[in-house]
Amino acid sequence: MADDAGVDISQLTQDQQLALQQFTAVTDQEIKDAIPLLRRCQWNVQIAIARFFDGEPAEDPIAAAATADIPAPQDSRRQETLLNGFTSSPRSSTSSRRRIDAAPRVVPQPESQVTTQAPLLLTIIFTPFSLIYSLLSKYLNFVGYVFPFVPRLWGRLTASNINTPASRRTTGGRRPLNPRDTAARFIREFEEEYGTHSLPFFEGGYAQAFDLAKKDLKFFLVILVSPEHDETASFIRETLLSQEVIDFICNPENNIVMWAGNVLDSEAYQVSAALNCTKFPFAGLIAHTPQVSSTAMGVATRITGPTPPDQFVSKLRQAMQSFQEPLSRARAQRAEQQASRNIRQAQDSAYERSLAQDRERARKKKEEAERKAREEKDALEREQALVREARNLSQWRKWRASLIAAEPGNDFKDVVRISVRMPDGERVVRRFGDDASIEELYAFVECYDLLQSEDFASEEKVQKPKDFKHEYKFQLVSPMPREAYELKAGGTIKQRIGRSGNLIVERTDLEDDDEEESDE
Repeated sequence: MADDAGVDISQLTQDQQLALQQFTAVTDQEIKDAIPLLRRCQWNVQIAIARFFDGEPAEDPIAAAATADIPAPQDSRRQETLLNGFTSSPRSSTSSRRRIDAAPRVVPQPESQVTTQAPLLLTIIFTPFSLIYSLLSKYLNFVGYVFPFVPRLWGRLTASNINTPASRRTTGGRRPLNPRDTAARFIREFEEEYGTHSLPFFEGGYAQAFDLAKKDLKFFLVILVSPEHDETASFIRETLLSQEVIDFICNPENNIVMWAGNVLDSEAYQVSAALNCTKFPFAGLIAHTPQVSSTAMGVATRITGPTPPDQFVSKLRQAMQSFQEPLSRARAQRAEQQASRNIRQAQDSAYERSLAQDRERARKKKEEAERKAREEKDALEREQALVREARNLSQWRKWRASLIAAEPGNDFKDVVRISVRMPDGERVVRRFGDDASIEELYAFVECYDLLQSEDFASEEKVQKPKDFKHEYKFQLVSPMPREAYELKAGGTIKQRIGRSGNLIVERTDLEDDDEEESDE
């Protein structure tokens, strides 16, 4: 079976296919890219995962080891030549040729992600046993849930604490947990065995501590212990918990991130395999190696077996001094980059504030222009409405004046005589028929100036304006006693006023104007 890139997976051996499945499960890399990397690492999953996360080194140590010739034996005695001179020391030459081992980033792989498919025949044969085992495990879990003391009693009988070297324990009694819970369990068991302490254990997984040390350019101290070794308890009590070691690790000037683990746990076991740990207890100091690459981490020193506190601190201090200069340069470069980034962010923030102010001014200017345009438009519409109102009113008055009946003569007996005092003080006396409506009297007052005009009789007849509703902006009032004859009450003049009456014209539009001015 071949994938899209033409790689035939069926040509791989079973171990190579298993390694490919484990590598892709952890890295989620395409198969066409994963197979060449595994081939370069000689199908070593741990090395391939480390190179995937940390980057490949400039010189491949595996290829170099495979292709390097066996060096010829040399005379161990020092040879003074003109090339090396008498001042060159073998120690400096050895230190210059010292190779820094890469420190991989170990991510524990859950057992559920390892996809190993058994043959179909074996699967069919062991299906009943698998079903029985599943039912039995569920039953035992239920018993442990109902009786919580049973698992604790069984654990005390079959296993011991992590830090009890006298009795041996196996990994079968340890429940696999996630990295954070595994670290919390180690710290809890460590405190139960050795009491309270001041060691700054990192409460998280190895990968998280590794990333923190890389990000902050700190030294990464890894402590691995094994309850299978008798020196574990003495190393912890006499070396790790000594005041000299605690002060050195807790000193903020040393910039140390400390992580510890028990090799009975899956994560610590993978870390021990990645760091080539062959003897316990183990302490490894990992540091950033900018001379290799900008993201590479290397093992500065390894301390194995029981070590006195002063020697332990001396080895750590010596290894840290050899990495101090490149780390100081990297910190200075990173601080410069951070300062440049802060300046750029401040400039961007100032630009954004200036841009926001310009946008605000533009918005206010636009709103002011829109407001002025809207006010001018409203004023023009009001002016046009007033002109249209005046035109319609003039047309309506001409039309209504043409409909007012002529004043009855002296020979008519059934007439009503009304005396009206106009708003300008002029008093007008006119006779109306006894059947004239009160609206006729209002129309006479409204159109009085037109009726008195000499040109009105010669003007042509006009039509009533369309879509125009006329309202009389005055009312007729009798002064003594005061009584207002409103138009909406209807009726004739004779019914409302009588055969004669004295009326005063009171403007109502003036009151409306006063109310509008008071509201403004």
